[in-house]
Amino acid sequence: MLVRVGPEVQEVPRSLIGRLASILVRLALVAVIAATLAGAFAVLRIWQEGERDAQRPADAIVVLGAAQYDGTPSPVFEARLEHAVALYRAGLAPSFVVTGGKLAGDRTTEADVARAYAIAHGVPADAILGEDEAHNTLDSLRAVVRQMDERGMRSAILVSDPTHMLRVLRIARDLGLEVYGSPTRTSPVQADVGRRTRATVHELGALAIYLVTGN
Repeated sequence: MLVRVGPEVQEVPRSLIGRLASILVRLALVAVIAATLAGAFAVLRIWQEGERDAQRPADAIVVLGAAQYDGTPSPVFEARLEHAVALYRAGLAPSFVVTGGKLAGDRTTEADVARAYAIAHGVPADAILGEDEAHNTLDSLRAVVRQMDERGMRSAILVSDPTHMLRVLRIARDLGLEVYGSPTRTSPVQADVGRRTRATVHELGALAIYLVTGN
């Protein structure tokens, strides 16, 4: 190989080119292995946190929103609400926090659906608070933490799907809240291997974005 150095043309030894190519290939291989190991570890942590129920007395029970259909909670959302109501009935917290806004065209919010469900299942209306504007986990938790701070609340049991728990707990702790996870074991997602796999992949991406960008 010939290269120009100033006014002169010099030959680069082929052995040097070979060594450089070999180094680049090895670096690429190391990067692929590192990314694979990091992904595998993240999947393990997602599943581990989804199996861990750390419920204990706290200031509030926070149930993360999910899809609703014209006022009726989706099966995934209903499973979360059923579990959260059971925790409230067990006396683990005096306050019940609902979350979630609405999509374009919806007539009601996830939070309103959750509130109606909780009241219909024995949770007093004056024990329920929450936010009904957010469209993602981070914004929901930011709003919840503000409301809890205003009321002097410092700890919460978070209720969501098992695959969601690692990211939910990480965000809430980053926001300064003392939190304990209580995953919804009866979620339809858990009973379907395909849906659980897709949910795990989604969480891998969402967690990576949050850790890198904070959003």
